[in-house]
This record gives sequence, C-alpha cells and structure tokens, in this order.
Amino acid sequence: MILVTGATGNVGGEVVQALARAGEPVRALVRRPADGLPPEAGQAVGNLDDPESLASALDGVRGVFLLPGYRDMPGLLARMRGAGVERVVLLSSLATVATDTRNVLSEYMIGSETAVRESGLAWTFLRPNAFMSNALRWLPQLRAGDVVRDAFGTVPVAAVDPYDIAAVAVRALLDPGHDGRVHELSGPEPLLPAQRLAVLAEVLGRDLRFHALSDEEGRADMAAAGVPEPYIQAFFSFYGDGTLDESKVYPTVEEVTGRPPRTFRQWATAHRAAFPRSATAGP
Repeated sequence: MILVTGATGNVGGEVVQALARAGEPVRALVRRPADGLPPEAGQAVGNLDDPESLASALDGVRGVFLLPGYRDMPGLLARMRGAGVERVVLLSSLATVATDTRNVLSEYMIGSETAVRESGLAWTFLRPNAFMSNALRWLPQLRAGDVVRDAFGTVPVAAVDPYDIAAVAVRALLDPGHDGRVHELSGPEPLLPAQRLAVLAEVLGRDLRFHALSDEEGRADMAAAGVPEPYIQAFFSFYGDGTLDESKVYPTVEEVTGRPPRTFRQWATAHRAAFPRSATAGP
C-alpha cells in the first residue's frame, strides 16, 4: 500500500491517478473526504501536523509520497517508521541548492530533506523546477481580460508538468535503484512567461498579451494576493537576484520513465477546460 499526501493537489493528485492506473494499492490522505479521486483509491482522513492522527492512514502502508514543511517532520517520520513504512519519496525543491539558501523556502525544504535523511527510512528526493500548473494562477486575469500581468518577465524557466513529477515519483516508490538518490526534474525547454502565455493563447484560440511587472509592482502584487513577506523576499532572491536557476533542462524524466517530459503545449492542451475561452466566459 502506498500513502499519498497532498492527494488533492497538483502533484499528489497525479501520483494517486498514476498509481491507480498501474493497479497499485493506493490510499489518499485527506483532511476531509474529497471528491474527484479515482474510485480505486482509498481515502484516509488525517493531519500531517498531528502525527498521532495518522494511525489508520498508515495501516499496511510500505511507501509514502510526502510533501515537505510540516510542523514536526522528525516526529512525523518516526511515526511512519513505527507503523512499518519502509520508504519515502519526498517532493522537495531546487531551493535546497540555491546559491542563497538563507530564506524561508530554502530553510523548510532543507529541514524536510534533513529529517528524511535522518529518519532511518529508505528515501528518494524529487527536486523539480517550477510547475507548469503555476499558469493556473493567471485564471482570474484571463476571466477579466486578455492581458496577463506577472513578475519576472525576463526569467526563463524549464517548467515541469506535475504529470511527469508523478511519473518519476511512482517509479521511485515501486522500482529498485532509487534509494538515496536525488532526482532533478524539468520540462523539455526553458520558456519566458510571455512565451508560455503565447502557447496558451494558441491552445485557447484567444489573443492574449503579457505585461511584465516591475519589481516594485511585482512585490505589491504578491502582497495584495496575501503572500507573506518572507516568501516574497525568497521569490525575489531566486528570480530577481538569480540565486536559483530553473532554466536548466534535466534528462531525468526520460531516464526514469523511458519517455521525454511533456511540453507546455501538452500541459495546456490537457488542461484547456480549466481556462475560459473569452474574458467574459466561465471555464
């Protein structure tokens, strides 16, 4: 049995789907019963910030797909090991190896990796570039008009499809040879935000335009969206100061899965229904 945390999220949801398609026993950890998960997948209610709430969720589990950053990662992992879990695949980040790791994002990613390394469990770390699904953040603007305003307009990113992250995670959970390995993951090409929007415009049949925000505008926009100041500082360290390079293309997806990573066009086509066809239409 594989337990998937973050089972209703972009990556966790794909992991549940991939395991179900493979006919593997999978249990989705949720805070409350959720719709939209495969009927083959079981559900267990629990809170990762409260390891003692996971007793039934961990029953019979041998592998865990784990998100980072919970309140007591060492205690959580000790609870898993005590329940008989043998291996953990941690969704981490390249923030752990940025040239400046003195920020809140790097701190909790490094802390999570350290806790897993010291847990006594077999482990694999996934360190992906930014997700293609981050384009869903543009939805409110695309419903309101044809112009998308966003920060870091000059920063190319080889974003990765959560589908591919999940495919690598499943192989790491099920196949030998992944213990103690760090898998760096990317899509097949670096694109600027305007280039991603241009692809999305073609897929949707819309005339969309990108407006790059200044740093000052970008900071204000994030603050208005409720992003905490320490996270704003981290993002500007990574993308403004260039302490994190997500333009690099890694061969890992193809090496692990036997097929090339999906393109942004493939991601946009697969998720076309989530986007409005015009500024006044619903999704």
